[in-house]
Amino acid sequence: MDYKNTLNLPRTDFAMKADLVTREPERLKKWEADGLYARIQSGRARAEKFVLHDGPPFANGEVHIGTALNKILKDIIIKYKTLRGFSAPYIPGWDCHGLPIEFKVSQELRKGSATAPAAGVDGSSTTFDAATIRKACEAYARKYIDLQRTQFKRLGVLGDWDHPYLTFNQEYEADELRLFADIVEQGFVYRGKKPVYWSIPCRTALAEAEVEYQDHVSQSVFVKFPVVGRPSVNIIIWTTTPWTLPANLAVAYNNTFSYSLVQVGEEQFIVSAFLLSAVAQKCGWEDYQIVRSLDGGHLSQLEYQHPFCNRTGKLLAGDNFVTNDTGTGFVHIAPGHGLDDYNLGRQNGLRIYSPVDDDGRFTHTTDLPVEQQMPAEMVGKSILEKHGKSDANEAVLHELRVRQALLHQENYHHSYPHCWRSKTPIIFRAMDQWFIKIDHVAAEVSRRSGATEANRLTSAATFRQQALAEIDLVQWIPDWGVARIKSAVQSRPDWCISRQRTWGVPIPAFYDAAGEPILDAQIVRNAAALIEQHGSNVWFEKSTADLWSLLKPRNWSGAEAVAKSQDTLDVWIDSGSSSRAVIARRPEIAGKEHPFQCDMYLEGSDQHRGWFQSSLLLSLAGNGAAPYRTVLTHGFMVDADREKISKSKQGQAGYEKPQTSEAYIKKWGADVVRLWVSSQDFRNDIIVSEERIGKVSETYRGIRNALRYQLSNLYDFDPAEHAVPDDQLTGLDRWVLGEFASLTKDVLAAYDKCEFHVVYQQVSQFIAVELSAIYHDVIKDRLYTDAANSARRRSTQTTLHRLVTGLCQMLSPILAFTADEAWELVPGRKTETVHETTLKPQDFERPAAEVEAWKSLFLLRELALPVLETARQAKAIGKALEARLTFTGDGPLMLDARLNLDSLRELLNVSQVQLAEEAGAAVVASVARAEGQKCERCWHWETDVGRHAEHPTLCGRCVGAVS
Repeated sequence: MDYKNTLNLPRTDFAMKADLVTREPERLKKWEADGLYARIQSGRARAEKFVLHDGPPFANGEVHIGTALNKILKDIIIKYKTLRGFSAPYIPGWDCHGLPIEFKVSQELRKGSATAPAAGVDGSSTTFDAATIRKACEAYARKYIDLQRTQFKRLGVLGDWDHPYLTFNQEYEADELRLFADIVEQGFVYRGKKPVYWSIPCRTALAEAEVEYQDHVSQSVFVKFPVVGRPSVNIIIWTTTPWTLPANLAVAYNNTFSYSLVQVGEEQFIVSAFLLSAVAQKCGWEDYQIVRSLDGGHLSQLEYQHPFCNRTGKLLAGDNFVTNDTGTGFVHIAPGHGLDDYNLGRQNGLRIYSPVDDDGRFTHTTDLPVEQQMPAEMVGKSILEKHGKSDANEAVLHELRVRQALLHQENYHHSYPHCWRSKTPIIFRAMDQWFIKIDHVAAEVSRRSGATEANRLTSAATFRQQALAEIDLVQWIPDWGVARIKSAVQSRPDWCISRQRTWGVPIPAFYDAAGEPILDAQIVRNAAALIEQHGSNVWFEKSTADLWSLLKPRNWSGAEAVAKSQDTLDVWIDSGSSSRAVIARRPEIAGKEHPFQCDMYLEGSDQHRGWFQSSLLLSLAGNGAAPYRTVLTHGFMVDADREKISKSKQGQAGYEKPQTSEAYIKKWGADVVRLWVSSQDFRNDIIVSEERIGKVSETYRGIRNALRYQLSNLYDFDPAEHAVPDDQLTGLDRWVLGEFASLTKDVLAAYDKCEFHVVYQQVSQFIAVELSAIYHDVIKDRLYTDAANSARRRSTQTTLHRLVTGLCQMLSPILAFTADEAWELVPGRKTETVHETTLKPQDFERPAAEVEAWKSLFLLRELALPVLETARQAKAIGKALEARLTFTGDGPLMLDARLNLDSLRELLNVSQVQLAEEAGAAVVASVARAEGQKCERCWHWETDVGRHAEHPTLCGRCVGAVS
């Protein structure tokens, strides 16, 4: 008789080879065909809501691995909240306007146009009409929305993909303008001339969040500024931007410093006493003498002659920014080219003079008489650097040399702001722009319930103070996020919200015959209604007269409009308005107490300067509170050299291997990438490499094998018919269920804290140790060789059913595809997919005596395993089943062993265990060969093999099983 056929050998359709790259798309199609997302939402319709609001990625380029990280983290949280019984709808969105898209489209339009003249870095869009540009931009955005949607779905992210929010949708644009109108009505918005970040290639102002700092080499110079009425006496200024010297209108000093007048040959110079030796060394003053000391009182009386322009200037106290750490103690002031300069200029009645045009070239302006401005030969010189130099800088340096005003020149290495899109250095340039006043004093912001008295501010508080107080009402994860956003809000200047671009939401402003701006809340609201009906193209298509007739309020008594604004709103206004345009508008995610407020925002750490901040400021100003209750921040995805992985670098072929999510998915499958994401402490920067993902793929194989083992031994198990009550389960089964209950409690606590790396560590450790190394190994004998319907086998099948059910649920937020694949094969499952289940963990209580007894059994196991290994190496035994273990000694261990002898023998996987009492002795283990003969069916060595005539090669247990 072939006894192999009598064994309960495992069988399952859950494949050993994952083949995720093939299987996952098939499962994805099934989810979509079955309407899984809608089914989940319907099933949770009456449940408590949890809303994570999606921060919109730009609709340009493929999804890179950093964006995949963001979407996977969001999906893990939403799937977990759904698993715990919440209604957790997910509305994905896209940021569709803005510079990145228009920049790329302008390049493509220029390449495709045979008649367009060559122009700047991006091919200036001014050669194409607004309708052409906007139509091309929309098509470009829609192309990448469709591509990214497909790639996000491939990651296993469930959401309302058929109804995302798009910032160029008419309804969205209209709600954005209505929020803007509320802010205008409260007096936040003004038009002013002040320095802003200006990108020369992109020909537009930039927001703070669109500026990135890079190492830069500037031309540092010491320049003589002759003192009026004091022949041969000069102030020495230091600057790293020589091109700003044509705009100089004053020089700043520090009242708290001591200054020295020094004699060098025939000339005298005034510098900071503290910096004198450093200046002397750089200027090559081998023999100088200090003539006298000067203080702020002396300096305030001086006037200087501009080194090459026909005008004079005064010395002004700038104590809050003139430092003694480098330079000369004097800072040249160009109010049109720096914020400190601007503020000092405003305080002292200086013109906001910026002789630079939109192309970043020197120009004469109407601010000063022409004869007082830069020499004519400088006009037209470009500030844009090429190979580290600019024509404007070179022209200024040449003029200084000719006039013998250049004392010293050297390269200066420092961190300098660059345009995040063109990667070129930005300039600070004063021009008329629209701003939101951050220190505005408006009506008291209505506080949400739960605010403490300490958080309540009077109506005299500035908006900045209100924002800082509101930040304290939000939970920031990790907790350093609160310091980061507070720092960003505390230091930020007024928000420049206008852009000189075509692809965006128009600012519904007009200008009268005198050039004065007309920005009225009712006009903005009328524009919102018009745009909701016709789309924002209407602003660009209709004439000023037509728009004015449509938008002018009925009771208008102000000036008549003769021109319309050509500016568009900063895209951070676009995305920052989503609290009004998405959360409040969509009933499935609208908040109860505040319709505009959700539970969580989750983005990268750069968004403290970006979306977190813009959303906070706009919602606080327009809605009265922050749009979120919790903000979770993740680090950047970095390569092996810890360089940030960015989409722009991706697009410039900046990587040897593609860093798109698709490249990783095609190699590993989505679940391995998701598991890798979960394995990382995302609060820090995350290094991505194939080696690191490869290691996680080994963990994935361990998890998959564990699920497969459990399913393969449930092929003949029906929980409704065969399940064994808790009190009738074997001790080994009760032990593992107790361990699993403890694991479940810890894992859910980690999920609740969004510590997914802890989930990964605990689950993978449990599977590798408690399951694979112990439980799964030990129960093979009872599963395969006991009678199919024996109480012991059914006890273990009951346990395996609980384990695989719990593991599928526990893993489903992370291993979205694999957990569902396994779930389909779980006997007696209540739902079609694991993503429709609700996890309600239950404690598995064991009496204290039982818990202690099993601790003893495992201590005995630890004593025995080294002894067995020594015997194996000495060839005294082969496999452990050839062994007879003897424990000798006294005490509680021996007592627990005696009371649980069968369980101990099974746990040790040996054929025989015997106990030898030795009063007062410590317990030790010894090994001998097992007695009896080897059973042909179970391979145990038993003394009753051969006693049964019908089955002479079997032990008694196996005879019973085959009979």
